[in-house]
Amino acid sequence: MQAKYISYQETGSFSKLVLDYINNDEALKAFYSYRPDMDGLSEAINNRNFLGNRTTLVEVLKSQYQHLNPNKSVTKNIELLALDNTFTVTTGHQLNLFTGPLYFIYKIVTAINLAIELKIAHPEKNFIPVYWMATEDHDFDEINHVSVDEKNISWIQNTNGATGRLSTKTVAAAVLAYQGYLGISKNGKRIAKLVQQAYLQHDNLADATRYLVNNLFEKYGLVIVNADDKQLKTLFKSVIQDDIIEQNSAKNIDKSSTELEKLGYKTQVNGRDINFFYLKDDLRERLVFENGKYLVNHTEISFTEEELRTEIENHPERFSPNVVMRPMYQEVILPNIAYIGGGAEVAYWMQLKANFDYYKVDFPVLLLRNSALLIDKRSAENLYNLGFALEDIFLPVEELKNIWVRKNSTAQLILADETRAINSIFDQIKLNAYKIDKTLSVSTDTAKQKTNHLLANLEKKLFRAEKRKHETALIQIENVKKRLFPNGTMQERTMNIAPMYVNYGEDFLSTCIENFEPLGGDFTLLLP
Repeated sequence: MQAKYISYQETGSFSKLVLDYINNDEALKAFYSYRPDMDGLSEAINNRNFLGNRTTLVEVLKSQYQHLNPNKSVTKNIELLALDNTFTVTTGHQLNLFTGPLYFIYKIVTAINLAIELKIAHPEKNFIPVYWMATEDHDFDEINHVSVDEKNISWIQNTNGATGRLSTKTVAAAVLAYQGYLGISKNGKRIAKLVQQAYLQHDNLADATRYLVNNLFEKYGLVIVNADDKQLKTLFKSVIQDDIIEQNSAKNIDKSSTELEKLGYKTQVNGRDINFFYLKDDLRERLVFENGKYLVNHTEISFTEEELRTEIENHPERFSPNVVMRPMYQEVILPNIAYIGGGAEVAYWMQLKANFDYYKVDFPVLLLRNSALLIDKRSAENLYNLGFALEDIFLPVEELKNIWVRKNSTAQLILADETRAINSIFDQIKLNAYKIDKTLSVSTDTAKQKTNHLLANLEKKLFRAEKRKHETALIQIENVKKRLFPNGTMQERTMNIAPMYVNYGEDFLSTCIENFEPLGGDFTLLLP
């Protein structure tokens, strides 16, 4: 495949905050520590003060991988994490069914490529790409479906606990439906087998996801972390206790959110007074403080302050950070340098820096994940034949149609010159009328407005009539737009890896590895 790069601005799909961050806007500098470039990364490496325990981290990872039989690249990277000159590059995501939307894949590729670039720049150090599984998340409705060929495949299951612990006993119907789409080609059969082994031969969603993602990316040494672990939570328990009792994060995050909003930016997350859940099998509920006690929402479970301290000391694994505290947990247990996230993630991490500063935890380099649009051969040929550049596909469909009609019309469709001429005549009439009777100028303005309105309507009718003459070309424009923007949204936000893998196999992943530029600052167009 070939790659072409365009600016994120040209896509019209990224928020003002993200674009300002990429463009080094002065107003945002208080909300992050280092620039997302090689200089900023080098500074982060030199200043990294790791508060976790490398021995514990390696032990936990070895335990989590013991039934997986990982390849030498993964095994070596886990071992390297024991060394003080080893750092991680991390991305995180929910346990979406069959990997979910394509941007999940793009996140991991960005992390892998950044680790490679850092190793080249700092050969005396080691950089490990990490996928942090959001195993403690409990919003199953967000992850229990996948879109293939504009059809939804869903996993029907009732749960209120952490999705990573969810049994895979009821997923067989979804697996069968997914395999039905994949077909009988060599590529289709390979990914079908992977999915079957992942989801039908593992007891829970965390292990199933690890198996699938490992098989897709183990050759690149990707290490997959499940932080729903007592040993890892023990490293974080002092923060858990302080934050629940003193409610520091609520105050720090609220202040940063207010400052961002004053600058005109939309904030992504809202902190709570207590930013932890109480976690057991089939239960993940918010902790709230009422009438001098710590209550587990929607249950009869409650703690006095002393009982809470004891529970945290003895069972730190039962305290699950929410969206605003999870990043800090990550940075405490991993020797991390950079976090790879989508636009919304980059935005909400900026709400968190003041809280990191309060707890004296190093804030990583925030890096926008690579985004891509794969333009199939048929769509590319359609665009070229219609006279468009590839990047034009990001324009709204009606704008594309109007551009095409203007370029290919034999008649004059824009009445701008005529409108100016008529307005000039009305201005002269108004001047003459004013000399006769001052009140007549109002009537002249009214007549002018009516005429302009009639001309505008006539211009629309001319466009509609010309469009009817070019129906075939305009339908082609609609079809290309629908193919590349399924359901009217970015391809990477709705489409699953399945069609890409069926059509291109391993070449699709290797193409992403070859062409994504983590520090390039551009959107990637991929062409077979």
